[in-house]
Amino acid sequence: MRSCIFCILILVCSFTFAQDKGVYKEYKNKFFQGILDEIEKFEKTAAAPETKFRMDFTGKQFPTDLRLYTTVWHNEPISQGNSGTCWAYCTTSFFESEIFRLTGKKVKLSEMYTVYWEIVEKARRFVQQRGDSLFAEGSQGNAVPKIWRKYGIVPHEAYTAMKPGQKFHNHETMFNEMKKYLDSVKANNAWNEKQVLETIQSILHHYMSTPPEVIVVDGKKMTPKEYLASLNISLDDYVDFLSLTKDPYYQLVEYTVPDNWWHNKEYVNVPLEDFMWVLQNALSNGYSVDLGGDVSEPGYDMFAKVGVVPSFDIPSEYINEHARMFRFSNNTTTDDHGIHCVGFLSHEGKNWYLIKDSGSGSRNVEPIGYVFYHEDYIKLKIMNIMVHKDAAGKVWQKYLEVSRK
Repeated sequence: MRSCIFCILILVCSFTFAQDKGVYKEYKNKFFQGILDEIEKFEKTAAAPETKFRMDFTGKQFPTDLRLYTTVWHNEPISQGNSGTCWAYCTTSFFESEIFRLTGKKVKLSEMYTVYWEIVEKARRFVQQRGDSLFAEGSQGNAVPKIWRKYGIVPHEAYTAMKPGQKFHNHETMFNEMKKYLDSVKANNAWNEKQVLETIQSILHHYMSTPPEVIVVDGKKMTPKEYLASLNISLDDYVDFLSLTKDPYYQLVEYTVPDNWWHNKEYVNVPLEDFMWVLQNALSNGYSVDLGGDVSEPGYDMFAKVGVVPSFDIPSEYINEHARMFRFSNNTTTDDHGIHCVGFLSHEGKNWYLIKDSGSGSRNVEPIGYVFYHEDYIKLKIMNIMVHKDAAGKVWQKYLEVSRK
């Protein structure tokens, strides 16, 4: 009996003095979460589904088979994620196609390298103009050669601006932080350019990492400017066209939209007939075209994969330079998206255009990363194009003749 009691005491002591261990466990209070869910359900009215007035595409058929189109070489479409950088994606894609056309080289270039230095230049001008300069995500296609001339360019693999495991870019928080900082700079008249740019770059480094100063390509070290030179492309050979009746034709004009934040005045303004001729002539002769325009229309549908002009908007036969100007002047046409035109198709007496698109709307259904524009949509809603000057043929020559007078 005594031995049994002694054994029990030993067991009790062993239990009492054994060391405890700690572990990390996921904290889940399902009941309390249920309380929160019920409170939210009771106190909040469910938001109504967002609806927009759109064309009814039921039963309509469109030429959305890639195999039907005459195309130029281009890299596979990629997503811009949650970033307002379509201008960089479409124009980088455009220059990749041009490099292949001119040299036969297939290269993939870094969109975010251009975006990084574009943001720095926007902040610089914001300081120089004492806050009277737009600081936002949007820009124009011709910002790309502007940045490349100053900073060069690098291959995509040399600067993705992605963190390990990150699948999509997200610039929302980053831009909010930079805007808040620049607002404080303006409020306090703290116009120290060096200090402001250092702060902006520190924010960029946190979210996008630091762009390389030296890269290695085919075993050779080079700077981004040296790499640009190795691509054998002349940035001076590219020209931007507009077609707006408010400015004289065959003259250089400013594109008066917010995303032209540095007030570039090197757009060649031409009649709509010439604008469309340049587009078709380029594609018919193996060039691609960089486009910018409006994709917020009732005839633009991400599931039908097309951009068309509904008859309830304006009948096809009435689409002209005045209808185009009317919509631009009352702000129902905007410059809200940049895309890359990489092919065309003649179908039932009209031209259709194959559009490579980095926006999310192009990635919901097959073919992923592409949409198809009817020529009427281009006429009415696409505001500017960039092409190699040789692709502009007689229109470029007419501009040169007029400019010499």
